[in-house]
Amino acid sequence: MYKHLFFFTALIVFFLPACSYKGVPYFQDLNQTTPSKETISNFSPVTIQPEDVLGISVSSLNSEASSVFNYNLNTITGTAQNANNPVVGYLVDEKGNIQLPLVGSVKVSGLTLTAVREKIQQQLTEYLKQPVVNVRLLNFKVSVMGDVLRPGVYPVQNQRISIAEAITMAGDLNITALRTNVMLIRENEGTREYIPIDLTSKKLFNSPYFYLKPNDILYVQPGKNKFASVDNSYRNISILLSALSIVVILLTR
Repeated sequence: MYKHLFFFTALIVFFLPACSYKGVPYFQDLNQTTPSKETISNFSPVTIQPEDVLGISVSSLNSEASSVFNYNLNTITGTAQNANNPVVGYLVDEKGNIQLPLVGSVKVSGLTLTAVREKIQQQLTEYLKQPVVNVRLLNFKVSVMGDVLRPGVYPVQNQRISIAEAITMAGDLNITALRTNVMLIRENEGTREYIPIDLTSKKLFNSPYFYLKPNDILYVQPGKNKFASVDNSYRNISILLSALSIVVILLTR
C-alpha cells in the first residue's frame, strides 16, 4: 500500500509545471547597484483624430455669454446626464472638424490639445471679452487584455500614460505571462500597427511606443506554463482520484 502511495505522489509532483525565474523580472539590463538618469526624448503629445470627443469649457467676463459654449458639459464633473442634454462633449467628425456655437466649423484633427485651446480661444475673442478656454480629451482609454490580474478597459484622466502605468492599472502581469512578447495594437488614420514589446529590457523606456495613445490595446500572451498548469490540474485530479481509489481498494482488502 505504501509503495503505491509513494508512486502516485511522485507521479503528481513530476507533472507539476516548472517555472523559470530567468524571464520573470522586468528591465533586467538596468544597473541595479547605482542610481542613473537619462533625458526623456520619446514623449509626443496626443493629437486629435476623427471620432474623438472633446470636452471644451469656456469662461469670460460675461458668464452668460460663455454658457452657450458649455451647454453639453454637464456630465464631465460627474453630474447626471438629462434628457434635454443627451450629448457630452464635441465629437470630431470624419473630416476632423467640430461644430462650435456661433463660430461654426473648427478644424482640430492633427492638433494637440494645447493647439486646439489656443485656436478656439483666438476665434472666441470676436464674441467674448477675454475668453479662457480649457480642452480635454474625453474618450482617452486604453485596453489591457491577456495574462494580467485585471484585464479591462481603463480611462485615462491626465492625457498621458505609459505602458508601465497601464500594466500597473491592470494589476500587473501574472507570473505565467510572457514578458518578452507583449503586443501593442494601435490604430492611426486608417492603419493598424502590431508592435512587439519586451518588458525585460530597459530599452522600453526610450521606445517611441512607451507612451500610449488613445484606444491602444496591450495584449499579454500567456506562457506555456499557463497552459501546462491548467492542463495538469485536470490530469492531477484524475491521477489523485485514481490513487484514492487504489488506496480504498487496498484498505478494504
